[in-house]
Amino acid sequence: MNSALQVLIDREFVKDCTDIDALSDLLDKEKVFFYEGTDPTGSSLHVGHIVPFFAMHHLQSFGHNPIALVGGGTALIGDPSGKTEMRKMLSEEQINNNLKNIGTQIAKIVNFSENLPKGFGKARIVDNGKWLKNLNYIEFLRDIGKYFSVNRMLTFESVKQRLERGLSFLEFNYQLLQSYDYYMLWKEYGVRLQIGGADQWGNIVSGIDLIQRMDGPQCFGLTFNLITRADGKKMGKSEKGAVFLDSSLFSVYDFFQYWRNTADSDVFRFMKIFTFMDLEQIKEYEKSSVNINVFKEKLAYEVTKIIHGEEEADKALSAAKAAFGGTGVDKSAMPTISINLSNGMNVVDLFLAAGIGGSTKGEIRRLIQGGGAYINDEKVSDISLMVTEDMADTNQIILRAGKKNYKRILLKN
Repeated sequence: MNSALQVLIDREFVKDCTDIDALSDLLDKEKVFFYEGTDPTGSSLHVGHIVPFFAMHHLQSFGHNPIALVGGGTALIGDPSGKTEMRKMLSEEQINNNLKNIGTQIAKIVNFSENLPKGFGKARIVDNGKWLKNLNYIEFLRDIGKYFSVNRMLTFESVKQRLERGLSFLEFNYQLLQSYDYYMLWKEYGVRLQIGGADQWGNIVSGIDLIQRMDGPQCFGLTFNLITRADGKKMGKSEKGAVFLDSSLFSVYDFFQYWRNTADSDVFRFMKIFTFMDLEQIKEYEKSSVNINVFKEKLAYEVTKIIHGEEEADKALSAAKAAFGGTGVDKSAMPTISINLSNGMNVVDLFLAAGIGGSTKGEIRRLIQGGGAYINDEKVSDISLMVTEDMADTNQIILRAGKKNYKRILLKN
């Protein structure tokens, strides 16, 4: 097996391949151009989106050439794969802004610089709007559409799931456009491999079929497992909502804590997939008798360092240690809000204003009555308690809801 493919297998990425033996031979013979696509339908990726880009990083490290295809064209329609309803239509201005943001986020994982580490392949970001926005519809139907069987398209899982709720003709066209992307990337860059999540299998296979029908070479598809947590939930979701990579949408501290709270059984699997840590080192960790929480902290730190940088990872680690019983440690990376307590504030109102413990007063009252609310690590039992400035320690008060949800209150004059 080709060494780059073996790394992806060992790191538990791979689900299916159209012809893994032939792909292995191709990767042995030449440095292959390959791609993964994402549509800029939001201003930020979340952690559920980034698995293929970690795989892209590993292939790049073996000298292969990644193309991150950011769909400025297809985002105008939306991919029905894995969706239960049609996406909201975005303006071109919104899409262009999203495209820039997402490109910056992908660059945290894939190296797009000119000064590459030794042995790395050259990477680029490409916008499919370059060839999709000016398509002549009649010519496209005549030259491309003739190769697609509606009967076959209806057999793909991404289409079947949507037929029950309704699938617009607009979205039904998506498979043709993504297939055309693969064809154009082969034509312009010599791309021979598309990678992506398991839900993209139908689109990938259609693209390979189109290239062959257009007298192209054998091309390949490689899909990755859709990552779920031990509790069965999809990656990228938390009690606070989607775990975005943009720190203005999901704080660095909360991002760190999301990984720190990984289930015991997921820790080493996530190290393989979501970090660049050496596999041999991870295997040593798996054999170790050290408390699993040490490795959870290591996982959280490594992922946070990749996405937000070493300085922010250090701050988040320090804040987490402070929150969980440490003293004399910087708490500034904790989620923070400034509130004026010069006249005091009822504890229920304070938790509600701080956005912790519930979205209604009733939820927060039940939290307090159930013994789940804390101020500066002191349990709150009285829902009529008035919180005042004299409860602050160095101008701050730390609220906690349950075992792991913290909010830092800075006193505001």
